[in-house]
Amino acid sequence: MENESPVSRSFDAEVAVHRKPDFEINSLIQDRWSPRAMTGEELPERELMTLFEAARWAPSSFNNQPWRFLYAKRNTQHWDTFLGLLADSNKVWAKDAAVLVLVVSHQNFEYNNKPSITHQFDAGAAWENLALEAASRGFVSHGMHGFDYEKARMALQIPNDYDVIAMIAIGKRGSKERLPPKLQEKEFPNDRKPLKEIVMEGKFRT
Repeated sequence: MENESPVSRSFDAEVAVHRKPDFEINSLIQDRWSPRAMTGEELPERELMTLFEAARWAPSSFNNQPWRFLYAKRNTQHWDTFLGLLADSNKVWAKDAAVLVLVVSHQNFEYNNKPSITHQFDAGAAWENLALEAASRGFVSHGMHGFDYEKARMALQIPNDYDVIAMIAIGKRGSKERLPPKLQEKEFPNDRKPLKEIVMEGKFRT
């Protein structure tokens, strides 16, 4: 229905098989997951910049916006450098991405150059915005820590006052048959821990 609220929309059929929320939430959050299979197609510049635009509007302490996104599109001069940063276990599928992104975060506040305790937390909020925007457009966005952090710093000339956080593969979703057999077995939306394990009223408990 045209006036249907985002919360009342039914979940994607593939997601609904594997995920059962205990409380009603926006289906965009529930439907977002991290496939590995991508088609190898390029992503139009406007579509890519729309994802970064979503990331730009994330909240941050003192509106510091410490995140920075370095990227390489496939079939460009930077692609091999970015792909070469990945662990072999990620190269095997990320080679079919349209874009590879490196997320870095400034350690200090710009207004006084003092350390920002929450800069990585803030960068994570920006990544989540990007991931949700990608999901809303039917794109894959898969975050990774399996890459060479020091090589990334050196190869991409990242200053020492920026932390190297993570890499992201972005692309159009492909058939899981493009993946090696072991990864095909993992190509489904996974579940989450129950709220009782992650939410604690009053004080910490194990």
